[in-house]
Amino acid sequence: MTTTAFFIPPVNLMGAGCLRDAAKAIQSYGFRKALIVTDLPLVRLGLVGNVRDLLASHGVDTLVFHGVQPNPTTKNVADGLKQLRDNDCDFVISLGGGSPHDCAKGIALVAANGGTIKDYEGLDQSAKPQLPLVAINTTAGTASEMTRFCIITDEARHVKMAIVDKHTTPILSVNDPELMLLKPASLTAATGMDALTHAVEAYVSTIATPITDACALKAVALISQWLRKAVADGRNVEAREQMAYAQFLAGMAFNNASLGYVHAMAHQLGGFYDLPHGVCNAVLLPHVQAYNKQVAAGRLADIARAMGEKTDGLGDEAAADLCLLAIRQLSADIGIPHGLSQLGVQAKDFPTLATNALKDACGLTNPIQASHEEISAIFAAAM
Repeated sequence: MTTTAFFIPPVNLMGAGCLRDAAKAIQSYGFRKALIVTDLPLVRLGLVGNVRDLLASHGVDTLVFHGVQPNPTTKNVADGLKQLRDNDCDFVISLGGGSPHDCAKGIALVAANGGTIKDYEGLDQSAKPQLPLVAINTTAGTASEMTRFCIITDEARHVKMAIVDKHTTPILSVNDPELMLLKPASLTAATGMDALTHAVEAYVSTIATPITDACALKAVALISQWLRKAVADGRNVEAREQMAYAQFLAGMAFNNASLGYVHAMAHQLGGFYDLPHGVCNAVLLPHVQAYNKQVAAGRLADIARAMGEKTDGLGDEAAADLCLLAIRQLSADIGIPHGLSQLGVQAKDFPTLATNALKDACGLTNPIQASHEEISAIFAAAM
């Protein structure tokens, strides 16, 4: 028998208004001062100020690092780490979507372990847990607020480093849909498709378990039911809450079953062209699964059923084809670009992108291992 592990933060608060409960929980930890890691748009929206005021009312002292880029870099981590050390902070709060969460993990990990964030690329490279991290989520997609995954762009190599480390797991995650109501439709769409990709890749992963399967299929069902509604009406609290649950379930799935070539390839597009991660995933998802169908048709058929497709009387191959069509239709319905060429990707870069994708740790659990030529062909098909 193979031993499996299941990673998740010890406390996870969900539901409208739960930020207020989170403030009480943070107060109870007894830390002295937090570095809030966030981005400038959330500062300008006033959300960061509101959170600081709430924490101050509970006796929690904070200062803000708002230098996180949409694809956080090694420099972002170094800059935030300097601010943390210069101000003697003893814990970290990430506020935002995947970018602030990942940057905060990088800061907290290096603060506790030393060196630079580049030292921790790969699987479980750290010696001890990061500085305590509380992750307050404002998007329904990446699930970075509850995972052990940290993605940081190495500017020198133009590569997104995949840091998969149990020591980057936050001590508390917060998913309050009231913080998600102001997110634009394009961001809602991209992060929602990111969540769908997490669920699909976890379900076809070579290390999937009954627990991750259950989380993945429920996430697929919820996303199929609620993502269009969340995109159409960003102030639909029920749609936002259901998508928050969906992305969290997808996070539970991939945090333990890992991912596949969609993420391995999307990381390269993001690092090379500075493209939005969720959009890259959405464009690549049906093409990678078309490749995976040769060994995972039965699993893709299950996903088709979870998406609401009628598969009665169909074999696995035909049902898997319905899955691919359903994914494409969902992307089209919410305004995702249909191909990589629309994002500025160039065919001349395929050799470099494919080489780097094959080095990405996420590809190790893809249901079938590809050659360099096959990865390049998938990039070409997605154009």
